[in-house]
This record gives sequence, structure tokens and C-alpha cells, in this order.
Amino acid sequence: MTLSPFAPLTDLKGKRILLSNDDGIAAAGLRVLEQIARALSDDVWVVAPAAEQSGAGHSLTLHHPLRPVKVAERRYTINGTPTDCVLVAINHLMRDHPPDLVLSGINMGVNLGEDVHYSGTVAAAMEGALLGVRAIAFSQAFDDEENIQWATAEKFGPDIVRQACALGWAQNVLINVNFPDCPPEQAKGVRVARQGKNKIGDDLVHRHDPRGRPYIWIAARRLGDPSAEGTDLKAVADGYVSVTPLNVDLTHNATMQALGKAFTSS
Repeated sequence: MTLSPFAPLTDLKGKRILLSNDDGIAAAGLRVLEQIARALSDDVWVVAPAAEQSGAGHSLTLHHPLRPVKVAERRYTINGTPTDCVLVAINHLMRDHPPDLVLSGINMGVNLGEDVHYSGTVAAAMEGALLGVRAIAFSQAFDDEENIQWATAEKFGPDIVRQACALGWAQNVLINVNFPDCPPEQAKGVRVARQGKNKIGDDLVHRHDPRGRPYIWIAARRLGDPSAEGTDLKAVADGYVSVTPLNVDLTHNATMQALGKAFTSS
């Protein structure tokens, strides 16, 4: 089924914005995202996990109850995943007046290439898209945890949201944004890029616990190639903010057509 595109939003003032993340309700990146959202609208809601959910992907909590806790006006935390937070926010907490926009992040660390399949940050935005709300995920590159360049996100974030919403885009599409690890004055601008290849999990660390039992730790090192032209990895490595539209429909049309012909003739 082809869905009609979102109508352009040329003025976000007064529009309802929902914020979530995967780093948890107390994360620094969420505070930065809230500053960005409040520069756009005065109707901002926050519904975020009670604890860090990095790598949760698009998982739902099905085997224990979810408990939304109101911590301030229009601010809630939930003992679940980022997907849980957006689902409960839109279908319960904000049911009478759903959001016009979902913003997720700002993740502490990039979500480039295949990272998007594991990322709770991207999953929160994806859930928004699946529920019929335009959604944008934000992530910030860093090398030094004590010196994260949040100011770069603060500078570029509001205009990215404004320009994307003014353009409008297809339903079932979310936008994935990654900020480079440099001060805002050194960032070269915004570059629209395709998803590159950046697979986590190829580096497994084998160790033994104090009782001598073996265990495996999935290392953080990623083996992506930042030199591939036109990719999100290349854009961020070159000092640009990468903007990548992601389709939640994973159907590969060319293969579907080939399979259709093969099974029709068999």
C-alpha cells in the first residue's frame, strides 16, 4: 500500500513534539535535544527509558508490565525500551492529542551504516513512523567522552528539523541524522547521504570471569569503511552532518520481482 506523504509543516510553533532516546531519561544528549525542540515549539513532551537501552533495537517489552512514571509536567520515564516509550506515549499518554513530530536522541555515539538495525535511538524514531508520525533520530560522534561536541548538534539541529518538516516526506520513512565530532564552527555543513556499511559485532573479546568460566564481550569497535563516497560514514568522517532517509519497508523490490517470475514458472 502506498501511503500519502506527510503534508509540509512550515511552522512548528505550537506543534506537539515528543522526545525519546535510548540513553535514558538523565542523558546529556536528551537535554540537548530538549533545547533544540524548545527552540521550535513550546509544546514538548519527554517520554524516555528509566535506564540506558543502547543496542535494544526495535524491541518491545512483552513479558513484564510497563510503568509510566510522571517526573514533571509533560515528562515521563518508563521501565522499558525506546520503542515501548514511543508506543506508550502516542497510544496512551498522548492519545487525546498525538504528537506532530517525534525526535529521538541525541545519542552519545554515531548510528551509521548497519548501526541503524541495532540502535534504540533509531528504533524510537522508527516506532513513530510506524504509528504515522514524522520522526527524526539524532546521534553525535565523539572520541573523548569528557569532551562531546554537543554544541554542533545545538547549532545544526533546529534548522535540520525545520527544513525537513517544511519539505515533508513519505510516510513510513524516518530521517537519521549524525553530527560530526568537531566544534560547530569547524563543521562543513549538511550532506544528504545513503546508509553505508558499518557492522558492529565482528570484534568479540574472549575472557574468563573470576571463577574461571569463559565469557564473550561484544567490543565497541566498528569496522566500517569511511571512504565510500556518498555514504553517511564518509560524510561524518569529512566533517559534515549526515542526513539519511530510512524506509521501514524492508522489501527488496528487484528480488521480489525475480522470485515472482521464478515461482510463477515453476
